[in-house]
Amino acid sequence: MATKTITVEKDFDAVAFMRKQRDKISKDIANMNFEEIKEYFSKKKKKVAPSR
Repeated sequence: MATKTITVEKDFDAVAFMRKQRDKISKDIANMNFEEIKEYFSKKKKKVAPSR
């Protein structure tokens, strides 16, 4: 039985996006202490999460 290969073009590459975001965050928090890192993520969370 022959197998047919189907090629799909991606509009969005989730792996590339995740790697880019991880690298950006790593660069941003590289020289921060624990308290600064907590504040960094708290601020990011407030930007993304809708207010209730």
